[in-house]
Amino acid sequence: MALLKTVFNNSDMPMENRNTGQTDTFLSTFKSILDSVSLVKGSLSQAPLDDSDKMTNMMKNCSYLATMIKMMRNSSDTSACYMHAFMAPLSWVTLTTQSENNMESDDYDTLLSAAKPALQDMPPSRMKLPVQAKPQNVKKMMKMLQEVYDPMSEDQNTQVVKWAKQQITQNYFNCTVTPSPDSRLKLMETCKSSVKWLSTEALTMLGPYLSGLAPNDVDSSPKEKLCEFFRSAQFKSALKMAAAMNPSLAEKFLQKFQECFSAGAFAQYLDKLGPLACYYYTVPDLSSDLSKQLLSELNNCNNPGIETLKKRLVKSVISKSSTTKALLELGSSVNLLSPKQLSEVSGNDLKEILKNLGPTVQWTRGQLRALVKKQLGDIKCKNVSGQELKALQTVAEGLPRCLLKNVKAREILNDTEALRNISRSMKKGQLKAMLQGLRKGVDPSELVQKLDGALLHCVSLSNLAKANINSLDQVENKMWSLPQAAYLAKKMDDLKQLQYRPSKVKDLPDSVCPVFLNKMEVANLTSLPRRAPSRLALAQRALLCLVNGNGLSGLTTENVSRLGPLLCELQPSQLRLMAPNVLNSSLQAMASCQHIPQHHRADLIQLVNQTFGDASDWSAETMEELGPLLLLDDNSTSALPKKPWMKDVLYFLKSRLTQTSDALEKKIFDLTTAVTTTASNAARKKRAASTDSAKVPTVELIEELGMDNIYWTAAQLDQMSTETFLATVETLAKIPDYSADQLAVLSKKATKAFGPVSAMNETVVTQIGCISQGFSNADLEKLPFSLDTLEEIAHCGWNESQMEPVWKGVAKYNNLTAQQLGATEMVSLSQFICGLNSTEIGQLNMDAFRDAVGSMDGVQCSFNVTRQLTNLAVSAFGHPSTWTEAQVADLGNIIAGLDASELASLDASVFSFISESCIPLIPPTNFAALSAAQLEALGPDSAAMVTSEQLGALGPDQLAALESTTTGTRDQTQNSGLSGAPSLTVEGMSAYMKPLLFLLTGFLLL
Repeated sequence: MALLKTVFNNSDMPMENRNTGQTDTFLSTFKSILDSVSLVKGSLSQAPLDDSDKMTNMMKNCSYLATMIKMMRNSSDTSACYMHAFMAPLSWVTLTTQSENNMESDDYDTLLSAAKPALQDMPPSRMKLPVQAKPQNVKKMMKMLQEVYDPMSEDQNTQVVKWAKQQITQNYFNCTVTPSPDSRLKLMETCKSSVKWLSTEALTMLGPYLSGLAPNDVDSSPKEKLCEFFRSAQFKSALKMAAAMNPSLAEKFLQKFQECFSAGAFAQYLDKLGPLACYYYTVPDLSSDLSKQLLSELNNCNNPGIETLKKRLVKSVISKSSTTKALLELGSSVNLLSPKQLSEVSGNDLKEILKNLGPTVQWTRGQLRALVKKQLGDIKCKNVSGQELKALQTVAEGLPRCLLKNVKAREILNDTEALRNISRSMKKGQLKAMLQGLRKGVDPSELVQKLDGALLHCVSLSNLAKANINSLDQVENKMWSLPQAAYLAKKMDDLKQLQYRPSKVKDLPDSVCPVFLNKMEVANLTSLPRRAPSRLALAQRALLCLVNGNGLSGLTTENVSRLGPLLCELQPSQLRLMAPNVLNSSLQAMASCQHIPQHHRADLIQLVNQTFGDASDWSAETMEELGPLLLLDDNSTSALPKKPWMKDVLYFLKSRLTQTSDALEKKIFDLTTAVTTTASNAARKKRAASTDSAKVPTVELIEELGMDNIYWTAAQLDQMSTETFLATVETLAKIPDYSADQLAVLSKKATKAFGPVSAMNETVVTQIGCISQGFSNADLEKLPFSLDTLEEIAHCGWNESQMEPVWKGVAKYNNLTAQQLGATEMVSLSQFICGLNSTEIGQLNMDAFRDAVGSMDGVQCSFNVTRQLTNLAVSAFGHPSTWTEAQVADLGNIIAGLDASELASLDASVFSFISESCIPLIPPTNFAALSAAQLEALGPDSAAMVTSEQLGALGPDQLAALESTTTGTRDQTQNSGLSGAPSLTVEGMSAYMKPLLFLLTGFLLL
């Protein structure tokens, strides 16, 4: 408080201007706001601006605010950081609401600097930029905004670009691009499209915000100015900072810049291209140096269409020199070298190359085998020191389990970053093996404290129980698996360290609306079940807060932006009630939604088409903006026209989607193969053969298509040459869901390329991956499957009859029996543990099973095998009636093996922790044994997985209970208006346990 009094008492405000008690009032207001700021750990932008507005009104007549800020800067008092947290939003409000005419230049600079922290994660609705700013202040503001570019969202980037454009046109062309209600701008004419506002100065001022321009904005730059900017150092600096650029804008810039030079001269500026390089397809033959320059620009591209170009450039580089220096200069593009080329690099040179690459480089299986063999030699199970293991972190994904079991904990455990990098891309069996090594001679409490990420997730519940965790301080700032979080949540609650019960959202009083909306705008809802009734309830309550007794037609774009992720939950019928301009902006914002409720999608697509027209008439920019909504519908996706820009845009959108549909993948396949075959051989059009038969898989097509090679027909695959198959086998081998006809062709290709199954070695088996599904059961028993290989092919679409022969092949090749399987081996077996017979399952080591089961969560066996595993679980964990939430989450799909009486004995509280994938595996007769309370406790996402056969076995009360978990109440139907926000009942255990799980995973509780 001493510093506060010093600042407020010595603010240079003349004493005669102070009212009695004014300082005390300032302090009181300050402390109130400070309390709210301090609730949000690590955030300076969360100060409630509504409250800081009150403070601004009290202080706006104080011309010495800047002096107060300077005093705080010079203070070493520990409370100064809290005062900066207060001053940041206050300074921003002052800058954006007060007239610049009453502000000295130096004061403006001081306030701008003080406001900077508030912008670093400020929601778009609160980032209100000044309506009108002087030219010199626009430059200062843009300079500061460039400094906080990285944390900005796309919406904020667009907001900044629009503001800059508005200020430039106002100040230099006396016109406006956006009509404003501000009286100062009402009389200003609207700018004509011919206005060349994008000068060199404007381009420099925008910096990385260039990525937020619209393609037609580029036409507003005079050619000579654009060419001048491209040649400047500012251009390269701006694009280096910029986020990924939309294809339409990148191609527009590229076209304009190429027009600045003759064909040969443009190549001298390749090192400036940045994200534009991702769409530079017409690359001439380049020298080794120019090839290296362009490769470095292509490193961050997500466009599969340039893979062939990258390989061509790598070939150009190493054709002149294959020295260590040349390979080092390739950077991450060294992963474009073939396994044979990598194996020819000397061991010492390879160590130097790997050391400089870092852990994020993606390798193929063949490359990993070559690199690991080069580093380890013929002794793959050798003991390596901690230092040697760190040197191998770039290829850790390919390290054998036997090596990882011998890791020396003390040599690596204290290097958290190295440990995280090493485990980043490891499979579960590798992680379990490494954990086995790390546990030796280390106290469980210390081990859990130092582990993070994937390795931490592999710690079993039994070992977590030994870690002696007894306070929240020990569990925060870590990401736990669901079983671990459930265990810790229960433990914390037993210790009475957390008391939380959710209130009903609809009953929130109107008085909390400002705070509620502030929280919702920045809320992270990812931990909330997608079908949770509370999502709709939160959205409805937020709408009620916004309309404040009025209709939806009165909402503004700014109002709607305050919904944050809840916008994604709005029903199309509600969107239709909004004003046209608000509807447009709302749909554009919804294109960024991570999830839109399934039952909203058909009506939403219809609304998009009614609002923006038929998608076949859309421009590339409209597709970039609204494409994610359109791609929710398979029919609309399949009907997309074959326009020249479509493939680039779809690749761009795909890289931003969390999930992609088969329809999108098939559309990309059609566009890729159609463009290539039509361009390369127009004569085929004259043939009577069908279009499909004209498509032949080539090396270039297969490498670009990746997982989309699934769409080749068996007849097309049969036309592939042996040379093409050998060159692309590892790409084809990754695809898990080939049809029987495709597998028959590909397995035949494999035997033709590598010889009969009896002659295949471990390397070949690893290479052919999922293609091995095409072999007969007799042949599968002969294949040399290593445990390291099994995890790589477990995701393939194996059928039930293949499990046993694969297990027999594994047991024979690795000289294993069921009794010898430890936790690491069980995890590595993965899906193929389903191949053990009942006798062998009974022989499994109980302790090893207890340790392994949490990492076997994706295993799906036949019911008979699952039943045997369930019996083992009962022996390991006791009768199901005693199982906890954590144990149920840990057991995963094994729960499906419980018989009717065992299922009925489970406590209702554990049902929301049954995995979604487990639900359809439960036989209908057993499912029918569940009580209404158990069904209601399932949770909405699990309830959605119930099959029609299971539903048919339920009685009326059970069906009503199951319905209630998805709607939130037994007898209430969903209301599309504002008055029907459903009340929250039981969302499984999430109503009690998951709030703490959110806390453990960084979720901000309301």
